[in-house]
Amino acid sequence: MPKKSRKLWTRILAVLTALLAVAIAGVTLAYPSVAATTCPGCYGLTELEESVYTEDGLTDAQKRQVEQVVREARQRVTGFYGRQTSSPSLLICVTEACYERIGGGKERGIAVLNRAVMLSPRGLNAVIASHEMSHVELHTRLTSGAEAVPQWFDEGLAVVVSDDARYLAPQTQPDRCLTEPSGPLPTTLEEWLTAASKDAGAYAKSACQVSRWLHDNGQSAGLLTLIDRLNAGEPFTAIVTPT
Repeated sequence: MPKKSRKLWTRILAVLTALLAVAIAGVTLAYPSVAATTCPGCYGLTELEESVYTEDGLTDAQKRQVEQVVREARQRVTGFYGRQTSSPSLLICVTEACYERIGGGKERGIAVLNRAVMLSPRGLNAVIASHEMSHVELHTRLTSGAEAVPQWFDEGLAVVVSDDARYLAPQTQPDRCLTEPSGPLPTTLEEWLTAASKDAGAYAKSACQVSRWLHDNGQSAGLLTLIDRLNAGEPFTAIVTPT
């Protein structure tokens, strides 16, 4: 290769490398949660077991607590779906400083890019863990795309899968609704975030709709059929009619 061409390619590679470094730095600063789920070790997390990361220096009791939460959360997801097809990375913090470092906020937990779940100290329990894991599981099964289901259904289903007693009556009750829906429920994520911030009953209303639909359609078998029909191209509104 001529000397001038080598210099040109060297400069091009240098520019591309610099641009890549800037892009990576931008993502890290703007979206630390995305960066943390991609490289947990870069944020001070260590692997406790396969796909489970937590902060270093935990006591044996804290490690057992994390392991128990993960085990019970997976059991809830598997118990509803029959098997778990998703395998999200779980980033679990036992201190607020850790959760802030990986990009967490005031929420108890959050699903990130349908491939990971982050839990704060306030969300270190099987209910919150399985709620967020339910989002990942549903989106993994929806080859048609997560937007195939409205947000209210996604959130209500997560409440059912996690068996969250804050928003649902016990499973022994014929009707598990605690709060009757009073109108249309949020369909987009943006609408949901706005509604949930203003209405403390948003989760209970959505869970009410979903639990009733599941009751009338064969519970988890009905959901699996719904997923198949959505993946086949049928619109959600042609299959599910809120009560």
